[in-house]
Amino acid sequence: MKWLRFILSHSLFISLCAFSLCWQTFILLHVPVNTDICLLVFFATLGSYNFYWLISKYHFSDKRGIIDFFYKNISNVIVLLTATVGLVYFNYLVKEIWTVIIISVMLTLAYSVPLWPVKQLAFARKAGFLKTVLLAFTWTYVTIMIPVKQAELDINMSVVLLFTARFLFMLMLCIIFDSRDVTVDKIRSLSSLATDVSKRILGIIMTFLFFTYLAAGFLLRYYFEDNAQVAAFFVTGIVVLAVYRLSLQKQGYFFYYFLVDGLMLFSATATIVASI
Repeated sequence: MKWLRFILSHSLFISLCAFSLCWQTFILLHVPVNTDICLLVFFATLGSYNFYWLISKYHFSDKRGIIDFFYKNISNVIVLLTATVGLVYFNYLVKEIWTVIIISVMLTLAYSVPLWPVKQLAFARKAGFLKTVLLAFTWTYVTIMIPVKQAELDINMSVVLLFTARFLFMLMLCIIFDSRDVTVDKIRSLSSLATDVSKRILGIIMTFLFFTYLAAGFLLRYYFEDNAQVAAFFVTGIVVLAVYRLSLQKQGYFFYYFLVDGLMLFSATATIVASI
């Protein structure tokens, strides 16, 4: 299982999930799939996550030596450098989309602010709800607005509905992870939605998000009269609900980084199968 742990711990799997969400965006908006854009997002996700893990590990390390730190985490460094090369290459291949790229980079950096070794930014550790929302929004923006910009689509009702459904979907996944990390976050003086509200309130929030997500997702597919996509979407909704219910019990590493993250891949796969 070492190979699977390597794939998960170096964000290769979650980058594949980002790739699949971009592919799903093209299909649901009824525009030709641009593989270069999907690969651009893959390498962007791979780079940003490994960048975040390196900052996180350094922030909570003894900080005795930067060279020793990089040596111990050389695999993450190599993956980060590889991702950077891929990002530069595919950014060169696609149309000029610098606006959304710059915004995406700024959103990614903003999420890592609580871990920066700057005393003036320590207040960001108490961001709580904003931290959770920011991560969900970043995922939504990257996997929707980059394809939309490349396809030169106007921001119409279909884009708004997809953005809403994707954001709520990602927010639910982020909350599941936040709930897992409550104890560790409190020890490290980090704040999230799960640390700021009670379990009962969190459950109410998740219920509201789930049914709003179903409504937005259904309206998007109804907008295009995609009956097959409607069926695929409700199957995805049932799976999301089942995984959330399982997350209320104590679960391990592979549950979160393979099954919970894998909901993104499952959702995209259901869309792809329904489009055939």
